[in-house]
Amino acid sequence: MEEKGAEKKVEYIELIYDLIFVYIVGRNNSLLHHFSNGFVEPSSFLTYILMTLAVIQIWNYSTYYINIYGRHSVREHVFLFVNMFLLYFIGEGTRADWQGYYTQYHVAWALILVNVGVQYLFELRGRTEPRERSKLLRMAGILFGQAAVVAADIWVFRATGKTWLSLFAILGGMVLVAIYGRRRSEGNVDFMHLSERAMLYVVFTFGEMVICIATYFEGAFSWRNTYFALMAFLIVAGLFLSYGYFYDHIIDREKQTNGLAYMFLHIFLIFALNNITNGLEFMREDEVALLPKLFFLVFSFLLFFGVLFALGLGHAKKECRRLGRLAAFTGVMGLVFAALMYIFQRNMMVNIALTVVFVFIIFAVIFRYGRQMEAGGRI
Repeated sequence: MEEKGAEKKVEYIELIYDLIFVYIVGRNNSLLHHFSNGFVEPSSFLTYILMTLAVIQIWNYSTYYINIYGRHSVREHVFLFVNMFLLYFIGEGTRADWQGYYTQYHVAWALILVNVGVQYLFELRGRTEPRERSKLLRMAGILFGQAAVVAADIWVFRATGKTWLSLFAILGGMVLVAIYGRRRSEGNVDFMHLSERAMLYVVFTFGEMVICIATYFEGAFSWRNTYFALMAFLIVAGLFLSYGYFYDHIIDREKQTNGLAYMFLHIFLIFALNNITNGLEFMREDEVALLPKLFFLVFSFLLFFGVLFALGLGHAKKECRRLGRLAAFTGVMGLVFAALMYIFQRNMMVNIALTVVFVFIIFAVIFRYGRQMEAGGRI
């Protein structure tokens, strides 16, 4: 086993690499702006889910490699820039008429997986310990195998018009990495660096949300427009403060863990934030029927806070106690929030105010819990 070195710092090259995902997040969100009878078209929603999972998985693969083996070498930087270039083809292929871009999307996707897999093979040089070589070969095999399935789906799609092989590639990769991760020594992962990278991805996702709510400030000045703009801004601020407080005060960033559960939960956290972004845009869309609009928004908020507390329950500091009770309280408040949103579904001014109140009630209890925990008190 390799000795655990000094804590990794997130480098500028990693931030530049992550910025390309901001562009792709925006492209993914645009898929949901296709409506039929007041609902998001099912085909667009399924495409959105598939492409979101594919992109987050790409990010996870790159992040894990850098976390465990990255030395910020020239070779590593070149490989990252190659992936950035390929990600533009994925971004361009992320659209409602994706069928015409299927080949370029899947070729780029497969090449990115091969790119990361080749880097694992480079790590074999100079390593003689059989167990470590086996780990490297196993991970490279997973990446090359998934790349082969992704590439094969180009011909399957041309022959059948179906994309199920792509979904199989994503889910198969998740399962194999989960099995591989359970066997891997936890000491190889720098959880401090890994959690910071996940946090930065979340921050970039919030960046897309900030851009989205800029539409609330458009048009001539009126008290009604100002009211909705203020409420939207407060919602984003409350969500950001809730995640930030969990990250800074509750998550144990020195925890010995392989990080798989933490990163897996972040897939759903980022998915929830993307849905909240779209939900806030839907509030201003007359094309979206009222009930699906509210359901989409409420579900997204409940998913966000549910995953946030799941992160805490699995990765909280040792001194944290009774976090489960706080999670249960949040669940009850979520049910009350959903009921009130349904009751006042025809009054959007009340609905958006209820959302602000719900978000800040949850932030307040999180903040109070953190302060009492740090002071050694009891909830």
